[in-house]
Amino acid sequence: MGAPFAVVLAALALSGCNTLEAATTPDVTNATAAGFEKISAGSEQDFIVNVGRRTYFAKGSAALDDTAKMTLDSQAEFLKANPNWYAKIQGFADDPGEEAANVALSQKRADAVMAYLVSKGVAPDRLWAKGYGMERLVRDCDDIECKAQNRRAVTNLREEKEA
Repeated sequence: MGAPFAVVLAALALSGCNTLEAATTPDVTNATAAGFEKISAGSEQDFIVNVGRRTYFAKGSAALDDTAKMTLDSQAEFLKANPNWYAKIQGFADDPGEEAANVALSQKRADAVMAYLVSKGVAPDRLWAKGYGMERLVRDCDDIECKAQNRRAVTNLREEKEA
């Protein structure tokens, strides 16, 4: 009769530990993810995690779609609220054609992002754009869904403007 009582007592003790753990680690949609509790508002980490720095494009295009504009609207708001940051916009391409065509397309993508941010009130002297063509691929692959990750512009925060 003592053994079953000990098992019940142990189970109650363990369930108490789980209750305590659940109370300190909330399981809700907006709970802070471990490791991201101390992101300072207006920091580069805040920009990367909460705003987003990548804008994607369709094959052969430098046109901004609605999803890209949503990301860029958030970037513009961040940059206007944090005037201490400059932004280097890097364009990339992984499209059929010669390297020169990819460099030109990547520059058009970077320029499109920059023009949109300026249209949303970001001072143009805080921004600059550079196309890199097929340099710095995210993924080197043949699959269309994979290649699409390389058709992007990336907005990188800088503390000062590059010459």
